[in-house]
Amino acid sequence: MASRVASGLLRRRAGATLGLLRSYTHVRNYSSPLSALIPATSQCSKLTRRYYMPNASPYQVWSRSFASDNGDKVEAVVPFMGESVTDGTLANFLKKPGDRVEADEPIAQIETDKVTIDVASPEAGVIEKLIASEGDTVTPGTKVAIISKSAQPAETHVAPSEESTPKESSPPKVEEKPKVEKAPKVEPPKTQAPKPTAPSKTSPSEPQLPPKERERRVPMPRLRKRIANRLKDSQNTFAMLTTFNEVDMTNLMKLRSDYKDEFVTKHGVKLGLMSCFVKAAVSALQNQPIVNAVIDGDDIIYRDYVDVSVAVGTSKGLVVPVIRDADTMNFADIEKGINNLAKKANEGALSIDDMAGGTFTISNGGVYGSLISTPIINPPQSAILGMHSIVQRPVVVNGDILARPMMYLALTYDHRLIDGREAVFFLRRIKDVVEDPRRLLLDI
Repeated sequence: MASRVASGLLRRRAGATLGLLRSYTHVRNYSSPLSALIPATSQCSKLTRRYYMPNASPYQVWSRSFASDNGDKVEAVVPFMGESVTDGTLANFLKKPGDRVEADEPIAQIETDKVTIDVASPEAGVIEKLIASEGDTVTPGTKVAIISKSAQPAETHVAPSEESTPKESSPPKVEEKPKVEKAPKVEPPKTQAPKPTAPSKTSPSEPQLPPKERERRVPMPRLRKRIANRLKDSQNTFAMLTTFNEVDMTNLMKLRSDYKDEFVTKHGVKLGLMSCFVKAAVSALQNQPIVNAVIDGDDIIYRDYVDVSVAVGTSKGLVVPVIRDADTMNFADIEKGINNLAKKANEGALSIDDMAGGTFTISNGGVYGSLISTPIINPPQSAILGMHSIVQRPVVVNGDILARPMMYLALTYDHRLIDGREAVFFLRRIKDVVEDPRRLLLDI
């Protein structure tokens, strides 16, 4: 009876031990639980080193410097490019192998659909090797270059050795080549003689096209591809219609001339025409809220805020940064916002957040001398205002013919959502405010 009780206790203790061992997931991979129990300290310490943190963000890994075993080599990788950007094109390298770079110094540029992003060096050192090639499609975390922290630029060591060898090897090769070329040079004149007669018979009847040597074929930048796709999608999606009007700029230009010096003194920025047109557009959008709305499936979304997109032309293409909450800004705030965005656009420093959103767009083609045009809607917005150059034209004022500074305005709108009546009222409101800016002060 005692032996039965003892054997039962042993079985219970063994079962409890096995159950405890099964609760540790890293022990289940071993064939014998008892063998894992004996050297528990050594095996558990080894196993814990193999575990990774499952909740670690991949962006944290990409932002770290990738070091080799000895800690001398680091790898430059493509940074996180934004929530809506998954890949980009490696446009060009700013450095080459053997160049010295400092920490956070750009070594390559990535072109995305919206902005250009720099790949910076994680450490100071010398570029040992370029892993990617120009024109490759890269994603966040892609390795671009290997940088050695202890290496020194080796430009002076290579130059003398390379200069000495070609000088000795090149002369004999140049002397041998003309000896071989002399023999075939005698035969071509005989075969080339009948050839000019054949094209001379067909040349009068065939069109003379420029030779292919006078053409250049280059890949289209990603930003230009994105612009082309968006504009074509806009034409395919919207029922676009454009209405025109003309504005007498006399009063606005006089207001600008009278207060430009005081404006600069107080606000530190020049008073331009764009701030007045932005304020006029805000007033018109508040009077005609349907122009600030957008179609989403079978619904209409009305926006109770005004984010004005301002089209800016750069050397790499057209970008449309956004002035947030323009309905809460005064003239000085708008001018500062426009200047800041224009500076960042020309420097290629615009971020994706600077161009995201927008409820209405203003495009000023007049700075390039455009007299009149029909702008294309910037999706997913519903309308766009086109400004043009100011030209002195004869107009009738109180029965008299006078020369006035006139500007043509164009409003392109989505006719599926906006009727002609609302579009004309919208453009008339902008005309009234620009011709008499006092309306903004009195809200009439």
